[in-house]
Amino acid sequence: MQRIKLVAVDLDDTLLRDDLTISEYSQEILRRVRESGVVVTISTGRMLPSARPYAEQLGFDVPLITYQGALVKNVFSGEIVYHCPLNEEVARLVIQYGRKKGIHVNFYLEDELYVERVTPVGEHYEQLAGVPFTRVNDLEELLETGLPYKLLLIQEEQLIDQSLQELREILQREGLDAHLTKSKPTYLEVNHPKATKGTALKTLADWLGVSREEVMACGDSFNDLEMLDFAGCSVAVANAHPEVRSKAKYITASNNEDGVARALEKLVLRRAELSR
Repeated sequence: MQRIKLVAVDLDDTLLRDDLTISEYSQEILRRVRESGVVVTISTGRMLPSARPYAEQLGFDVPLITYQGALVKNVFSGEIVYHCPLNEEVARLVIQYGRKKGIHVNFYLEDELYVERVTPVGEHYEQLAGVPFTRVNDLEELLETGLPYKLLLIQEEQLIDQSLQELREILQREGLDAHLTKSKPTYLEVNHPKATKGTALKTLADWLGVSREEVMACGDSFNDLEMLDFAGCSVAVANAHPEVRSKAKYITASNNEDGVARALEKLVLRRAELSR
């Protein structure tokens, strides 16, 4: 394995513990990795404002992969490396589908979160993300203002796969394309087909002049698959979905057991010491 020069880490259920915090041990390992000259960034489905506190806590003065890969931006300098919002026709169709089915829909526009209805699942999301939502009468009217980075449908776990399949069929029937994936058992993410963590990570690696063999990615869920596939060194935490674990080259401890830090210590820090 080549020496790692770029590390992309998912937040929820990967780097973050279940209480949404990062242990002192993990913070120390991340600091040591960065001091060794490796670029470490966040790769998340979260909004940029939701990822920002963690970037500030960890001192990640680098472009962050956010909105599932739709925006790669440095929160400190404001520099944008990649920008790929959702297609208007797709967004309109998904909004209409969610409204018809009574599914909660999050609309992400210019680092703001909008909803049509205030729901328990929406309020729970607001607490997890740490970003307040704004209620509007019609999400479709927002499309006249600009295109969203993504849409998120929140639904019961036993129904989400059915909605995913139905949306795929509807989009195909209309001759439209989108990237549909699950970030959590109840979260259905809708993005531009070129807005994935994998595409965003490749773009960032190219921007930094780093080859895929020099990239390490850590994740846990279906929305991490493209990122894990691109990275030369792919790591899944022990609590990852079985399908995700099967695609990773390495399995580390769970998110509650400093899995990311343990993998970094073994695959980056110790290898760096051996190569000296």
